[in-house]
Amino acid sequence: MHTFPAPAKLNLFLHVVGRKPDGYHLLQTVFRFIDFSDQLSFDIRTDGLIKLHTPLSGVPEDNDLCVRAAKLLKQETRTDQGVDIFLHKQIPMGGGLGGGSSDAATTLLALNHLWKLSLHKDRLLELGLQLGADVPVFIFGHNAFAEGIGEQLAVIELPAAWYMVLVPPVQVSTAEIFASKELTRNTLPIKIPPFSVWQGHNDLEAVVCQRYPEVARCLEWLKRLEHTTIARMSGSGSCVFAEFATEAEAQIALAQVPADMTGFMAQGLDRHPMHAFAEQ
Repeated sequence: MHTFPAPAKLNLFLHVVGRKPDGYHLLQTVFRFIDFSDQLSFDIRTDGLIKLHTPLSGVPEDNDLCVRAAKLLKQETRTDQGVDIFLHKQIPMGGGLGGGSSDAATTLLALNHLWKLSLHKDRLLELGLQLGADVPVFIFGHNAFAEGIGEQLAVIELPAAWYMVLVPPVQVSTAEIFASKELTRNTLPIKIPPFSVWQGHNDLEAVVCQRYPEVARCLEWLKRLEHTTIARMSGSGSCVFAEFATEAEAQIALAQVPADMTGFMAQGLDRHPMHAFAEQ
């Protein structure tokens, strides 16, 4: 049995700068990995079967991103190998932290290694994009400035930081928010470099907060904290976060979280913990 991490991400800002003819939205965002992860364990099979032993409630096995990733990789390489997959889920679903996308990326990276397929990183990125717009950044392996639908990635160096993340008791549908008539899609594009993540915003935030009062309440609480440099929603929600320069400041914030709110503290990472596997 081989176990690998699938870390969460935060969108330090998320700008919607346009829309393609096919309906996909054009974005600019900064992805940051954090030290808060799902765990995936793999046991190689010789009979070619792909089996998920820890199905998620409400998610049919064939729709699970880990299973889809394994099947896509098997189809791409025509390997006769199979795998037993065990997912320990910690990242909240529907939270804007990229849990499903990260699980898919870790599956691609791990099985490329365990099945000894030797697919190049560029091909893994292409396969990841077939599974979802957020999957490539987890294969890319670095904190990144992203454009397009999120697949055009450039390495970005970010200062050390700690994060307080609140998890409102709702799951937000990404498709619903992007389809909203209230969503503005005309934020002026920024150029890299230079820019500051602290000057950005999340264009989806106002729409989500209007529809989900629980998200708005958590975000307002974070914005009242001292010493925070950013207080924003991640992705299309529901999770919201505040950034701190030091662990001590984040711990003080965590200790103040009201009893009816749920949250956790995590350190910002410089790169994906499986970065070395992507470079093989």
